[in-house]
Amino acid sequence: MIKVVKVGGGIIEQEGALNTFLDSFSKIEGPKVLIHGGGRLATKFAKKLGHKTNMVEGRRVTDKNMLDIVTMVYGGLTNKKIVAKLQAIGVNALGLSGADANLITAHKRIVHKVDYGWVGDIDSVNSSLLLNLIKSDIVPVVAPLSHDGRGKMLNINADTIANEVSKALAQEEKTQLILGFELDGVLKDFNNKSSVIKKITPQLFKELKSEGIISEGMIPKLTNAFDAIKSGVSSVRVCNALKVEKDSGTLISK
Repeated sequence: MIKVVKVGGGIIEQEGALNTFLDSFSKIEGPKVLIHGGGRLATKFAKKLGHKTNMVEGRRVTDKNMLDIVTMVYGGLTNKKIVAKLQAIGVNALGLSGADANLITAHKRIVHKVDYGWVGDIDSVNSSLLLNLIKSDIVPVVAPLSHDGRGKMLNINADTIANEVSKALAQEEKTQLILGFELDGVLKDFNNKSSVIKKITPQLFKELKSEGIISEGMIPKLTNAFDAIKSGVSSVRVCNALKVEKDSGTLISK
């Protein structure tokens, strides 16, 4: 089974947490792909450069200056830092953006109520490239960037990248998507960090949303998870990024 692991910026920006996560990731047996975020670091660098970050409904508006910043931070600093650290612990990693080897093509998001700027919606994922790398014992490390095929980079949400990559790979091989973040899983009571819900089905998801137990940022995360399941991904696990090699957290299934 191929395991597609996504880790967010909250882990990446902390040196100790990042090292612990990568150690845990290195212990995952079998073929694997790493998708990383980096939004918090991009916001910090934008501030240093005197560029204001504009967020709408939790999504980054990517104007020309911000596109340059996220390309540098995601595709450069963050991606290569992760690759170097993985190499140091014996994982033969290769850093990629969606533009590299035409891995992910996308188009600029159509403007409706909000103009998100140079943000892309994915058109295709080159799963053959990923499978060839995996078969060569290379671990792809993918930054949340794509391109439009006409020379323009596009900013893509890392959860979306992870979702689409796992769906594409699932058409060829059995695939699991692992979403690693700061908590041990989806919580029944946010004030009780040990109240992890072990398994969520579509019906339970609907009930938990109506009761307000699952809300805000967790709703799109789990909506994407069930979309992945419908598209052939075997299962999705939401868990603590520092324990991704363990069979823990919340399992999302049919």
